[in-house]
Amino acid sequence: MDGFKALLVKEENGAVVCSLEEITTEQLSPGNVLIKVAYSSVNYKDYLAVQTGGGVIRNYPMIPGIDLSGTVVSSEDDRFQTGQEVLVTGFQMGMSHTGGYAEYARIPADWIVPLPAGLSLRDAMVIGTAGFTAALSINALESAGMNPENNPEILVTGAAGGVGSIAVQLLARSGYRNINALSKNAQKDEAVLGTQRFHYVLDVVGGGIASALLPQIHYGGSMSMCGNAGGVSIQTTVMPFILRGVNLLGIDSVNYPAAGRPAIWERFAGQWHVMADSIVREVGLSDLPQVFDEIRQGTHMGRNIVKHG
Repeated sequence: MDGFKALLVKEENGAVVCSLEEITTEQLSPGNVLIKVAYSSVNYKDYLAVQTGGGVIRNYPMIPGIDLSGTVVSSEDDRFQTGQEVLVTGFQMGMSHTGGYAEYARIPADWIVPLPAGLSLRDAMVIGTAGFTAALSINALESAGMNPENNPEILVTGAAGGVGSIAVQLLARSGYRNINALSKNAQKDEAVLGTQRFHYVLDVVGGGIASALLPQIHYGGSMSMCGNAGGVSIQTTVMPFILRGVNLLGIDSVNYPAAGRPAIWERFAGQWHVMADSIVREVGLSDLPQVFDEIRQGTHMGRNIVKHG
């Protein structure tokens, strides 16, 4: 196979730099399925991957991109055939395994999900890890008692970003009516217990915003947590948990069991088919430095997907 384009991240003199280069399949991580990548997406973790001290990439050089969708070129695993459309999100892709910011990717078969009928390769990346994480958050909150029939007050933080914006759409499609969206700042109230305002909080931000919201959750309510753009620490007391029975639900989309993934993607092909309503911008590999800069400045909106070719 001839050379192809990839965004390569390197470490030089203690600093992380990235550049668009031509590589070969020999520079891809091991795997038993070779995929021609059609689309990838841009997530906050992808932004961190190209930052010095970002803590995402384990070794250099590396191709970032924690998501991809594309077509199988060759497979050593009987579950996948040449020409089959597939998607991959999470696991170690774009961290310690070369990822989706290249025109080809070699992936372990156990990480791959067949593209469900009703979804296009583009649709899959409009959703990507952001939508998958939003779905896991909603599933966790519903397992903790959230139900549209109870007409709960729900707050979604980081609602202008990928996870938050998709979460708002999914909640609306699921029949929830009282959806509050917080896109920038929350009151950073240090009170032990505040006024009970929300039954459920889907937190994407962490840090001070999450800290401020915990005392505002109704008795028996829950907060899901899936991000740390606002900081990795929260300041709280035991009071929301022992006096109001609040539940804190951690969400991990990276290593979520492979066996449970197809059912979630099938839901996106049906009830949660919100892709046409999403704010989406298509970019190329060469545009990624600009997109990362927008994330750094906090000026990005909705979803950025990377179209290859």
